[in-house]
Amino acid sequence: MTDQLSGRLIEGGHCLPVRVYFEDTDFSGVVYHARYLHFLERGRTDFLRLHGIGHRALMDGAFGEPMAFAVRRMEIDFLAPARIDDVLEVETRTTLLGGARVLLDQRILKGGTVLVEAKVKVAVISPNGRARRMPAAVAERLGAPET
Repeated sequence: MTDQLSGRLIEGGHCLPVRVYFEDTDFSGVVYHARYLHFLERGRTDFLRLHGIGHRALMDGAFGEPMAFAVRRMEIDFLAPARIDDVLEVETRTTLLGGARVLLDQRILKGGTVLVEAKVKVAVISPNGRARRMPAAVAERLGAPET
């Protein structure tokens, strides 16, 4: 059941189905722009989860010292609206792993049509918020070459 809740790994990334609920929309039934951030966050979280990297384990130091991921920058293009009851797919792909950062491309699709594109820069941080190098075990699980 967890695999279904967490979506599925696809070639080069991850795909998470998301249904649009009333709470996600404005008065007209169109998804409110800020809700896409929630969908993208869920995609990133489940992408990590299916690679065996849980947020709790990161903070507990399971991969070395305690650490977390924090979004540092995000560029979003809203191309078409989603509406109440739509079933969307959130795709997440790693494009670059660096010493203390991960670059991700994310898309939200409905039936193969891209509704939202996002480029996300994620920083690897210590519990006190300072940048730190990504542990090799984490980089290896994410499956992209380090640069």
